[in-house]
Amino acid sequence: MFSYLGVVIRMKYEIIIGLEIHAELSTKSKIFCSCTTEFGGEANTHCCPICLGMPGTLPVLNRKVVEYAVKAGLAMNCKIEEFSKLDRKNYFYPDLPKAYQISQYNLPICRDGYVDIDTGSGRKRIGITRIHIEEDAGKLIHDDESMSSFIDYNRCGVPLIEIVTEPDLRSSEEAKAFLESIKAILQYTGVSDCKMQEGSLRADVNLSIRPVGQKEFGVRTEMKNLNSFRSVVRAIEWEAQRQIEVIESGGSVIQETRRWDDNTGMSYSMRSKEEANDYRYFPEPDLVPVIIDGKWIEEIKKSLPELPDVRKKRYMSDYGLPEYDAWILTRSKALSDFFETAVSKSKNVKAVSNWIMGDLLRILKEKEMEVEDIPFPAEYLARLVDLIDNGTISSTIGKAVFQKMFATGKEPEVIVKEEGMEVISDETELNHIVRKIIMNNPQSVADYKNGKQKAFGFLVGQAMKETKGKGNPKIINKLLKDLLG
Repeated sequence: MFSYLGVVIRMKYEIIIGLEIHAELSTKSKIFCSCTTEFGGEANTHCCPICLGMPGTLPVLNRKVVEYAVKAGLAMNCKIEEFSKLDRKNYFYPDLPKAYQISQYNLPICRDGYVDIDTGSGRKRIGITRIHIEEDAGKLIHDDESMSSFIDYNRCGVPLIEIVTEPDLRSSEEAKAFLESIKAILQYTGVSDCKMQEGSLRADVNLSIRPVGQKEFGVRTEMKNLNSFRSVVRAIEWEAQRQIEVIESGGSVIQETRRWDDNTGMSYSMRSKEEANDYRYFPEPDLVPVIIDGKWIEEIKKSLPELPDVRKKRYMSDYGLPEYDAWILTRSKALSDFFETAVSKSKNVKAVSNWIMGDLLRILKEKEMEVEDIPFPAEYLARLVDLIDNGTISSTIGKAVFQKMFATGKEPEVIVKEEGMEVISDETELNHIVRKIIMNNPQSVADYKNGKQKAFGFLVGQAMKETKGKGNPKIINKLLKDLLG
């Protein structure tokens, strides 16, 4: 937490943020060879001479990679270049067997786009400088016990798009909102699965600060390969404060690449920041330029699905959902699809929305599960809502059924039957219970007759408790009012 003085000092400065987002594409094969892109597998088993950079091998560009890049660019309002090329980005890392990366430099496939985000002060447009294609590197595995490092080349050659923003972001909240929007767009279009825990979506944060009112940007640092929204937010907050402290103490921020450590909550210097000329880019001699036919671009454009913003507006207009509810339901494609299926089977749209936004998301968070891991189909939720609406079970019992559905994956009707959860609607049985409640609570009866309405609610609650939540509340209310006069 910052001290009061720290907050005042921080208000003197403006944070300038640009993001470089790497997304692994959902192609079945790698960018320049036919090796699988499947995650995992025994180390160095998803490789061939091409992705291992063996002498004499030649890359062949995967057409699907270009298609997905164009699709992402169109969804992010980019201009699609009909002529682009691939370049060699020269630098030596042990996880790049060729000692260079095939990427794009001055002629990317997509440029000059934007994505609008919701902020505390309204909608804000974040510019996208470029989207280009490139190959991923391998993975270093460090063994502290043997003081050795090993390399798994399975990820080498997995296709990426890199989304580079303008320095338009001004806070960690805006950066998070932008990343959430990008993730949703990539999932809706099917371009990437965006599984951050598997490294399918990760971000580099370029950050600088400047005094409020100053036009010139300050010296920036870069923090690489952040693979969770939480890490991005924490890294931005920590690095901004570090730079402010450097300047306030009379020092100068150094342009450098820093490593974010999520365990310590701090960033550490890795190396001086490279510039484009340090990479000695030149056109990739083994690949011809990428020429994209205008008709193909139009075909891809027509194939774009309903995007998150459009779907959110539809939920508000067609279903009458509040903006917040619509936003929550559409920020994940899997969650939105689950909702769509459920409401197609139930007339009570608001109830379906409430169950998803309440109990479902709560349990997923508690169990650290993804929406894709929900153990029952959306149709079961619709049937549970109908069981409550038609009076077969109470809303209280519904919560217990929902818990059982999540634990077992069983149909709600089966759970209700097996557990004997049907609502008690027999007036004779309920009349006996209500008379017992009245007899056992004379003070509450007297309070109610003296005009205290809360006492009536207490009596209803006691009757529901006596029936273990299975009493029909409408009948219980009617019987109580009749018996109490």
